Amino acid sequence: MIDELPEIRASDAEREQTAEVLRDALAEGRLDMGEFQERLDAAYRARTNVQLVKLVRDLPSPEAQGGVGASLAPSGAQDAAVPAVRRRWAERIGGAPTSRWGLGFLGGFSRKGSWTVPRVFTALGVMGGGQLDLREARFEDREVVIRCFAFWGGVQVLVPGDIEVEVRGVGIMGGFDSYASSPGAPGAPRVVITGFAIWGGVGVERKRARNDELGEGGRKGKSLE
Repeated sequence: MIDELPEIRASDAEREQTAEVLRDALAEGRLDMGEFQERLDAAYRARTNVQLVKLVRDLPSPEAQGGVGASLAPSGAQDAAVPAVRRRWAERIGGAPTSRWGLGFLGGFSRKGSWTVPRVFTALGVMGGGQLDLREARFEDREVVIRCFAFWGGVQVLVPGDIEVEVRGVGIMGGFDSYASSPGAPGAPRVVITGFAIWGGVGVERKRARNDELGEGGRKGKSLE
């Protein structure tokens, strides 16, 4: 029983592991954004392993995902988890950008697969739209900015569950979705999404890549110019 677990002080690594389980649950649709943010805040405030376990006990197999269940494992295994996440993300940062802009005018555009996101990408949808899929992408730098402008059109941005996202855009008689804004895993890139939508919309969605258990882009795809 959870209530019978010894009250052991939680480490920073265990808090990050719990946060990663919560991000996966958000990406899978098991948690809505409000509940995710509430649990994430509680995870970072937690002082004991029991408090962390309670946050993920209704989610599937947190132990298998390297989450708070690892708090009952030897301390060496716990401390190795966070550097491993950083190493995985480090392999996807750097390189020449695939393209720097996308235009959907009375039509659409797409960037997906193993394309490289530039430091600044501009997406423009005019009576059309586009999709930016970052789930399998590389990143030119640790922080990138995606500028989205939608006029009677829309832009959709798909991001992996453990990336840091900040949405700053404005909707004018339109919508600019900020629900995906949240901190990321240790070492993950930071994506700032800005711009504005007029009689249109910009949506940001956290979603796992296909054939990727951790949502970090295991499948190599073909990028679209």
